[in-house]
This record gives sequence, structure tokens and C-alpha cells, in this order.
Amino acid sequence: MAHQDGLGIGIANLPNQRHRIVSKAGAHFTLMVVGESGVGKTTLINTLFSTELAASKDYSRRHAKQLDKTVEIDIIKAELEEKQFKCKLCVIDTPGFGDYVNNRDCWTPIVDFIDDQHEMYMRQEQQPERNEKTDLRVHACLYFIRPTGHTLKPLDIEMMKRLGTRVNLIPVVAKADTLSPKDLAVFKQRIREVINTQGIRVYSPPIEVDDEASAEHAKTLMSAMPFSIIGSTQDVQTHDGRTVKGRDYLWGVAEVENEEHCDFKKLRSLLIRTHMLDLITTTEELHYENYRQTQMETRKFGEPKVKKLDNPKYREEEEALRRRFTEQVKLEESRFRAWESHLIAERDRLNKDLEQAHGSIKALESELDALGGYGRQNAGGQSTARR
Repeated sequence: MAHQDGLGIGIANLPNQRHRIVSKAGAHFTLMVVGESGVGKTTLINTLFSTELAASKDYSRRHAKQLDKTVEIDIIKAELEEKQFKCKLCVIDTPGFGDYVNNRDCWTPIVDFIDDQHEMYMRQEQQPERNEKTDLRVHACLYFIRPTGHTLKPLDIEMMKRLGTRVNLIPVVAKADTLSPKDLAVFKQRIREVINTQGIRVYSPPIEVDDEASAEHAKTLMSAMPFSIIGSTQDVQTHDGRTVKGRDYLWGVAEVENEEHCDFKKLRSLLIRTHMLDLITTTEELHYENYRQTQMETRKFGEPKVKKLDNPKYREEEEALRRRFTEQVKLEESRFRAWESHLIAERDRLNKDLEQAHGSIKALESELDALGGYGRQNAGGQSTARR
């Protein structure tokens, strides 16, 4: 109901109040990048935020590091400011992922990290004092797909399935300038088909029904997924004299922000300009709440987290241990039965030998008795003859 003076009671001013609160508090955004070494994760991060956030990796240690066969978690923190608005940015890198011949369970440290951040935040919420909370919950995860031109690898499918249920998953095709436009389009279509067939959950921007422009923008972003990316922080000169971020080739310049060359601008719009708040809200209201609800249903308030029995890795290990234990028991039982049968056979053999020995002794005793009687008779006859 409108106020009589036509100015209203001031409810419509609430968005302005909210704007001032958010502007003063700033934002906190955590981005995770997952992919094999050498696909351009560091370059893309630096290109996205137009600053040297992450240093280039030293691949001379790569071979030595592969001997460890471990996936690390690197945390990079920075504070960005634009037009007096501050954003605390946290980038989670995952060096070592997918770099080995045997990549079985290489996703475990990454999945555990995401779950552990939900767990840490939930534990902090249960404390009496909640003023200073550490929050590293991942708001978006860029999954880098190597531009093979074929389709997703089994490792990609397995990893994306696990990530999609825990975080806002955004697949990207790295180094898109290594594929021709036609091959890239076919590659992206194959990836979309695999994602749909395998039931992989990827982040979908909300479509505002009452905002036609916003809805059209969201549809455009969805049609571009997985985003083809060219990352470069270098300024290069185009043939028409423009200075752009890109990569210079003999055939021309691959421009980072040219939408005819790649989807970098769409990805940056999704992550920063148009949907950063939705990524944060979705993490809070969907992924974190799903984790919290699951934990609350399986344990009491304040009870420490139990081992992740729902993790297929632990189920596989448990089944393998159970099978190994059963096989070991059966093996020991068969060995025991064989040993028991051998002992029984040895006992029977020894009993027979003992019986034979007793029979031989009795026969010898009889012979001795017979020889003794014959000797006495001879001795008696000789004595009579002397007299």
C-alpha cells in the first residue's frame, strides 16, 4: 500500500542500504583450478584478474616430484581493489593432478580439501564465539580439459563426477588456440554429450524470467560451456596495429578477449562481472547445506567427523581387505588341514613301525628263550657224562 505523501515509508530503499553494507564489507571469493600440469592454469588465473597472482611453475622438478605420486594443494591469497571496492581472493591450485601413469585415487586430496572446508566452517558455526571465522569454502572450480580433440578421458569423467556434487563445477578447454575452430566446436560438442550421458553436474547460471537481457546472457553462457580459453598476459601487436593480450603466431594473433577466438570474456563475465554473487550464494545455500545436512543426519551435535565411509575409495579398500582376509583365512585353513592330515598319516606310520618293532622284539625274545633252553640241556648232558 502506497503512503499518502507518495514517497512511501522507505522499504524501497533497502537495496541501497544493502549496497552500502556490501561495499563497506567487500567480498570474499575462493576459486579452485584443477587440471594436469602444463594446461595453462597459472596463466589463466593471472589473465583473469589482470595481475601476477601466481608464479610460473618450475617444471624442472616435475620428474622428481612425480616420484612422490602426490597431489598437492597450493593456496594463493590476494586482495584486489577496483573503484574502492575490495575483494579478498583465494586461489586453490592442485599441482600433481593427473601427472602420473597410475592416477588411481589422485582425486582424493582435492575432494577431501573441499569437504574439509565445509567441515571446518560447520565446526566454527557450532562455537560460542563466531566473530572471526576462517572460510575457505570453494565457490567455483575451473576444471581444465586438455585440448586433445577427441573426448573426455576416464580420469576427467571420474573427477568431474566427484566435483560436481560438491562445488560449482565449470569445465574449460585449455589452450583452445591449438585446435582449429571446426575441431574445437566438435570437441566441445562431444564434451557436452559426455557430460549429459554421465550425469555430471556443472554450474548453470540462473535464468531470470522477468529480466529478458539477463536471461539471454545466461543462455549465451550456457551455450558456450565448456569455455574455450586462451590465456596470456603478454601484450602483442595485431596486423591492424592494435595492442592486445594474446599469443603471436606466424599465421596471426590469437586474441584473449576476442570472442571469435575464444570464450575468455564469457568466462570472466560468469566468474566476476555477472554471477560471482550467485556462485557464493549457491555454495552457501546448496553445497554447504547439503554437506551440513548429511553430517547432521549421521552424527550428533559436536561429535567429531567420522571416516568417510561413503567415499568409494574406502569402500573399495574395505572390500579388498575383507577379500584378502577371507583368502588368507582359507589359505591358512587349507594349510592346517594339510598339516593335520600329514600328522595323522605320520602317526599311523609310526604306530605301524612301533607294532612291527614290538613284533620283532617278541620274536627275538622267543629266539633267545629257545637258545637259552637248548644251552641248559647241553650243559646238563655234559655234567652226567663226567661222573
